[in-house]
Amino acid sequence: MDEAMWAFGRVSGLVSMVLLTASVLLGILARSGRPLLVIPRFSVTLLHRNISLLAVVFLVLHVAPLLLDSYARVNVVDVVVPFLGSYKPFWQGLGTVALDLVAAVVLTGVFRHRLGPRTFRTVHWLSYAMWPLALAHSVGNGTDGTSAPVVAAAVVLCVAVLAAAAWRMSAGFLETAAVRRSGGNARKGWGRP
Repeated sequence: MDEAMWAFGRVSGLVSMVLLTASVLLGILARSGRPLLVIPRFSVTLLHRNISLLAVVFLVLHVAPLLLDSYARVNVVDVVVPFLGSYKPFWQGLGTVALDLVAAVVLTGVFRHRLGPRTFRTVHWLSYAMWPLALAHSVGNGTDGTSAPVVAAAVVLCVAVLAAAAWRMSAGFLETAAVRRSGGNARKGWGRP
């Protein structure tokens, strides 16, 4: 039974990491105001939210079996308080910090309308800190974290997120965001400066 829990925890963790990456990429794209191929912007936002939710489901499916696994020896405190675990405490702690940041982003998302857009955006920026912590946890803590397929996947995920983050900070991205805020009039010279 422990072997099945361990395997399920590993696979669900990797799936969660891929989904978190897709969520980060879609979040950047949604913020840009651009459509995704033929998918309109509002659908990109909806896709971002749904993939984020699915990533959280797989994150729960990653942690829950490890709580039941006697080999992993993870307890509830280890899941919430970083760097206390008995198995690779540093790498496990990075995962715990990432999980805590995901919880903060999810909670502010749920209470978005009560907290206001400024608080939501400020906390949502934690996704940029959460993602590399989660990736480091998956490579450093995973029993197959140094295997060729996992390292190759980590490299691909890193390149994708770094390229999207660079685009997010580029002038082209900001121009598109300005166009969205002005209702499309900025290119015609009618919008705000």
